[in-house]
Amino acid sequence: MMFNKRSTRTQVSAEAAVATMGGHSMFLGKDDIQLGVNEALYDTSLVISSMTSCMVARVGPHSDVADLAKHSSVPVINALSNDYHLSKSSLISLLYTSLGLEGMKIAWIGDSNNVLFDPAMGCLKLGVDISVASPEGYKIPLRMREIILSSTEGVSQPGKLIETNVHEEAIKDADILVTDTFGSMGQEEETAKRHPEEVADEVFYSPRSLVFTEAENRLWAAISALDAFVVNKGKII
Repeated sequence: MMFNKRSTRTQVSAEAAVATMGGHSMFLGKDDIQLGVNEALYDTSLVISSMTSCMVARVGPHSDVADLAKHSSVPVINALSNDYHLSKSSLISLLYTSLGLEGMKIAWIGDSNNVLFDPAMGCLKLGVDISVASPEGYKIPLRMREIILSSTEGVSQPGKLIETNVHEEAIKDADILVTDTFGSMGQEEETAKRHPEEVADEVFYSPRSLVFTEAENRLWAAISALDAFVVNKGKII
């Protein structure tokens, strides 16, 4: 596990998943490994993949995790990059445990960022509509929007991606509301200029909140990823 950025849920869920499946994890933080510093990613990928069964990488630029995967002889799981946060796909598991998929609509309120992109692709593939309300200047980048929409290729009845900058429009008839921090790691100055909290405590801790259920599902998402890519070598069974 190579993490260039701090983490709580992603690190704990990944380590717990490895232990649950009978494996052993090694955690390497930014001060423990020369990930792209004094050593090329090519070299790092060759060396670490020769000694392990899988790499879990939490990086900055998505090109870093892509380069690791390109040269690795073992699976590389993206634990976060500037473009994607695959372990956040645990959000999708909530659709099965709460209200079911048929006629489902999810509303995303806040910046369009890497935490949104993977659930958006998952929703569309499962036939779930997702309505995104982001402020001007923080909408889904055109390149990423094209990637999200193209992910439905071959899906007979994909969900719809709806974009607006009016949150009332996004949440109308929605079954689940989702948000994320209004400033990511490295954006502390920008965060200070905006509202410091995204969700009031009376909502966050209410009986209708799925915050902690979603957090726990990170473990099952991590187990699923390891089972799919390490145990079954990427084969769909």
